[in-house]
Amino acid sequence: MSITSKFTIMGSAKRGADFVKTISNIISKSTGFEKTLEKVKIVDGGDGKCTAEFKVAPEHLNRGGSLHGGFTATIVDMVTTYALMSKPCHPGVSVDLHVTYLKAAKEGDEVIVSAKTLRAGRKLAFIECVLMQKNDGAIIAKGGQTKFVDFTD
Repeated sequence: MSITSKFTIMGSAKRGADFVKTISNIISKSTGFEKTLEKVKIVDGGDGKCTAEFKVAPEHLNRGGSLHGGFTATIVDMVTTYALMSKPCHPGVSVDLHVTYLKAAKEGDEVIVSAKTLRAGRKLAFIECVLMQKNDGAIIAKGGQTKFVDFTD
């Protein structure tokens, strides 16, 4: 089975609990960069959306003691990709990734990450994401990406 077929089947068949289980399994079995998300819990998803949560841990901090911008960008990249994968669409490759940092998060803060696919066309997909404090809904960062998705078998 080609990679395109594999992700199309996953996207059309996985929603809710099945989606959470599938993505969580991908993260837990990763031996590459995706392993950085091992403390991020996927809590919901399907139909072009993905929701995750994590508690800011010491390994997520910059030297100033707040959530590292690189980790935030990784969260935006990965969670938007998972949202896209929940549609019948190839996960694609990034064409543009952007993050706007609005508020610092500190160690111990609980963060909710919410991503949704705005449009998935034949060649490009557009996905957006917001990271917010779980306790008060304050926005920590927002961002998104454009992905090239036109892969043939």
